[in-house]
Amino acid sequence: MLNDLQKEILQLKEEKNAIILAHNYQTGDIQEIADYMGDSLELCIKASEIEESDIVVFCGVDFMAETAAILNPDKKILIPDTKAECPMAAMLPADEVKKAKMRHPGAAVVLYVNTLAEAKAEADILCTSSNAVKIVESLKEDTILFGPDMNLAAYVSGFTDKEIIHIPEGGHCYVHKMFTGEIFFLREKYPDAEILVHPECNPEIQEMADYVLSTGGMVSHVKESPKDTFIIGTEVDMVTRLRRENPDKTIIPALSEAICETMKLNTLEKIKNSLINEEFIVKVDEEIADKARSAVERMIEVSKR
Repeated sequence: MLNDLQKEILQLKEEKNAIILAHNYQTGDIQEIADYMGDSLELCIKASEIEESDIVVFCGVDFMAETAAILNPDKKILIPDTKAECPMAAMLPADEVKKAKMRHPGAAVVLYVNTLAEAKAEADILCTSSNAVKIVESLKEDTILFGPDMNLAAYVSGFTDKEIIHIPEGGHCYVHKMFTGEIFFLREKYPDAEILVHPECNPEIQEMADYVLSTGGMVSHVKESPKDTFIIGTEVDMVTRLRRENPDKTIIPALSEAICETMKLNTLEKIKNSLINEEFIVKVDEEIADKARSAVERMIEVSKR
């Protein structure tokens, strides 16, 4: 049952010819009113397919809204809170990418979609946690500059013979760094459960898991698996979505404190305000957007093969 504020937002959405996109880490009340939910790749693809809506309210963090703006220069892309920033994305400024390219001429540049537009503009192609291996393997180059997440880079290295050079030193997601060996004790407590963790987790945590999956991969796996108990090693509101969509299964957070604080800056009140005032508009410099768009579109093309 939707509350009054949710109903107001849905009415405003219709009046404004708007669509609401939400990342899997948004709170349950936002998930309930989203037109589309997904991981970074799914949201990129959805953003590239938007045709009839005039306004896109992006409930996520800065780099996600920027990507939507890059792919939809004729649309008004709104983010409910301008402070909803991704700390990992800020770890790889464009200058660092340029310096790495100078140190490794001839290397292909594969950047995680979790980067800001200026960095994306320096990439040959982007990737997400769900398609990183496929993207790297699609390239003819044997040396790959990869950033900013060090754990995703390590994960990809395990599935390719190409040389993966990680940039920058220490790039990481602070939420996924929270997971520790205590996940091992959850396996003892729930011996019949499957442990699913995100590739942004440390390598030793990935080794303890049954599956290493993007959030979109987790949605598909839990739905299709014959198992009925799952331990989820990613941001806690992934559990919120999985529980709602799989009421007959037991979904256990590997760590209830694994909260992305900036994702939670988006609220129903701020979404309502965003629609009423048509703020805050996400703008990307045209020259940067043109360069970054090529890398995003190339990723989407490879992903659909």
